[in-house]
Amino acid sequence: MKEITYRELNDLPGDSYVLIDIRDEGLRTYGMIPGAIAIDPDHDGEEGNAAIAGIPKEKKLVFYCEIGRRTRDLDEDAYDGWDCYSLEGGYIGYVRSCMTVEEDTAEKQRKAEESIKKKFHKQLFSPFAKACKIYRLIEEGDHIAVCISGGKDSMLMAKLFQEIRKHRQCSFELTFLVMDPGYHKDNRALIESNAKALGVPITLFESDIFDAVDNIEKNPCYICARMRRGCLYSKAKELGCNKIALGHHYDDVIETILMGMLYGAQIQTMMPKLHSTNFEGMELIRPLYLVRESDICAWRDYNDLHFLQCACHFTDTCSTCHEDGTTSSKRLETKKLIAAMKKENPFVEFNIFKSVENVNLDTVIAYKKKGIRHHFLDAYDSEESTDP
Repeated sequence: MKEITYRELNDLPGDSYVLIDIRDEGLRTYGMIPGAIAIDPDHDGEEGNAAIAGIPKEKKLVFYCEIGRRTRDLDEDAYDGWDCYSLEGGYIGYVRSCMTVEEDTAEKQRKAEESIKKKFHKQLFSPFAKACKIYRLIEEGDHIAVCISGGKDSMLMAKLFQEIRKHRQCSFELTFLVMDPGYHKDNRALIESNAKALGVPITLFESDIFDAVDNIEKNPCYICARMRRGCLYSKAKELGCNKIALGHHYDDVIETILMGMLYGAQIQTMMPKLHSTNFEGMELIRPLYLVRESDICAWRDYNDLHFLQCACHFTDTCSTCHEDGTTSSKRLETKKLIAAMKKENPFVEFNIFKSVENVNLDTVIAYKKKGIRHHFLDAYDSEESTDP
């Protein structure tokens, strides 16, 4: 399929074409090009034609995916009668085109920081500070590597760290660490542009992880995520850090709890902090642990910011990389399930979150502690067990 740049598209009359987003729903939740319509990414041929049947044949169809790879390979013959194009660079190309060198980065930074202190103080800074306090995530003398993936969560986390350091309640150092494991050039450029616009002084280093997992067929996302974390630990320790901070938020926690039950047949949670097993003296912390994703999105949209959902080497075919090996479709399914339950019970999210803080071992069949499995029958006859 022939390509068209976003700049060339802007030179066309707005009523002469229709933008068609073929990404999956998970990616679309992170933003669409204004005016675009969405069709199922698996639709093509007759089904694809049915999805766009109401569009006049005189209009150009401009398809876009995440970085332009999938739309280049679309079968133009499947849309017989329309003049079809692939948007060069996809959605990321559109975002990059919006970030011009003339943009007032100082004003963008000022607005983003002001909104954290005022408009979103209760929704963002307060739960961030609360998590840091109750889970003791920031301690005197810490040197924290704030790991930035390029998404909304890690970028906001970086700004919240900058803000809390201004309060001077304890002395600690920050290094804003970005790893390039083999990003597409537009993805890397977007991360660098956002960091500059938001006033985040990043330390960027490269690795070849994406190349290393290219030929792995089983659980490549899981392996990639573990390798990336190992590289982050290694680089952070090299730079003198004793902690790495990741951008997982409240919604990630409750989804992980529920997904563990539904897909993994286990009860576990995403911990607010962990000691590293492979890097002595290093810890992992999650300062966004109490921050809601909807509030992060509201901050992003208020400041007209555009971030990556996933900067994966296979962005068009692998929507997100989760360290538990789950796919974006399972994450999205779990989000929808929680949303549906919330309609009947507005406290369901809080209850899921709190469930792992209220585990009654007297009513648990078996559990693991430091890798050792304990079963209720092990001590059943030696302990007094009664029907409550």
